[in-house]
Amino acid sequence: MTKTNTRDKLIAAMADALQRKGLHGVGLSELLEIAGAPKGSLYHHFPGGKSELAVAAIDHIGRRIDEQFSQLFRRHGDPLAALHSWLQTALSQLEDSRFERGCPLATVALESGPEDAEIRAALQRIFAAVRLSLSQQLQQHGHAPESATNLAALFVALYEGGLLQARVAGSSEPLRRAADALFNMTRQTPGGDAR
Repeated sequence: MTKTNTRDKLIAAMADALQRKGLHGVGLSELLEIAGAPKGSLYHHFPGGKSELAVAAIDHIGRRIDEQFSQLFRRHGDPLAALHSWLQTALSQLEDSRFERGCPLATVALESGPEDAEIRAALQRIFAAVRLSLSQQLQQHGHAPESATNLAALFVALYEGGLLQARVAGSSEPLRRAADALFNMTRQTPGGDAR
């Protein structure tokens, strides 16, 4: 096992744990076991420990989200159809996990405190990057810059809040209703049909 593989496995294990349990819900032993990594490898690759690993996992998640948006917008000619597809995938994942797998970013954001400055900075950076990426995709599909920026912010807020409520309720209904309202409102302005 190379150093890069061990490091990548630790990041993947942390990204998965953040989505299921949050930062404080997973211990170092569990992370090492999930990654199949030997003791000592965490601090070898991440001298700052669990927090440094969490920041690396948050950055990894941000890159993955950006890639997923790019793929969705390439597949769908209509940006609202791409967003609808994104939400459907998130809902399916949430339902398939029996409402265990929410958004890893939101889970960490909710449990972070003022002492978690590096983690909060990473979250802020990734949320901003996601909104920017989404806004750029919307602009490439004909939305005016301000409209695209506003719609991206609304979509991210709806996604995060809706997933959180659905996870707590053990039901997809909160996110489905919010998404239906967003797509119905957006259809009334230039931009097309979500389905």
